[in-house]
Amino acid sequence: MDEKRFALLIDSDNISADYINNILDELSQYGIVSYKRIYGDWNSTNSKKWRAVLSDYALQPMQQFANVKGKNATDSFMIIDAMDILYSNTVDGFCLVTSDSDFTRLAARLRESGKTVIGMGESKTHQAFVSACDAFVNLENFKKEEKPKAKKNADKQSAEFTVQSKEEIEKWIMSILVNMDGKRMNIGEIGDRLRRRYSNFDYRNYTNHGHRCTNLSSFLNSFDTIFLQQGRNGQLEIASAMIGKVNCKLVIKELLAEDKPTDISILGVRIRERIPEFSTKDFGFSQFKQFMSSLQFLTVSTSEDGKTTLVSLRK
Repeated sequence: MDEKRFALLIDSDNISADYINNILDELSQYGIVSYKRIYGDWNSTNSKKWRAVLSDYALQPMQQFANVKGKNATDSFMIIDAMDILYSNTVDGFCLVTSDSDFTRLAARLRESGKTVIGMGESKTHQAFVSACDAFVNLENFKKEEKPKAKKNADKQSAEFTVQSKEEIEKWIMSILVNMDGKRMNIGEIGDRLRRRYSNFDYRNYTNHGHRCTNLSSFLNSFDTIFLQQGRNGQLEIASAMIGKVNCKLVIKELLAEDKPTDISILGVRIRERIPEFSTKDFGFSQFKQFMSSLQFLTVSTSEDGKTTLVSLRK
């Protein structure tokens, strides 16, 4: 299947040149970049950093003189250019790199025409623009982790980029799993659904045990109500850890809380004592050892004498 072709349009007035590598790396996950255009007044001193990287990344500078002080003519030029590209019908989608909410209507218009719209900007980006995109990437996730800055006031906070809480996402995922016959889903599919449901979803916005999530699996593994397991086909899947009202994942963690491996047969007996309804078949496995080996938060090993299978929490 042919890859989607994208037009990359960058508003140089409010995006730092430090992000250019991250922008191109991120967009490459969606498809081929056919257009690389960046808009600004290249005679101004503010464009110095961008001028230094134009040729290195084959960016086409689009000149817009600041004819009237205080008026951002760059925005209008970028919007008109985007519409020209739209009518040329040479791309499948657009990547709008800006933190300016003035591009909200443009993003909506491009989507109305059947084009995929990827937004990229900083956390100051207005929620209206974020919601108008099919997906939004917070470029500040690519910076070294820093202590979050306090918001100046509540009104400003409500207008800026917002991230769905993990609790909200967890509840939404669980509702999907409950309605599925097998109660299991490939993580690639759940990743696609997450991005369709929340346009600004990015696993790097979240943490797992105090560390920023580096991939989708580490994000999903951070939920206690979800099992992340290796399926029979070798692909990662998620499954509900709830058996009735009992959280099987928390029970297993509690039984393995001591910092030493436990005999797998003893663990199996203890789990069934705590959860009489427990069955490995509900998770796609006929044998208890197969099920334990599939769980990504556990380590299954063999004792030194080779006679006993041991289970411990993955460190």
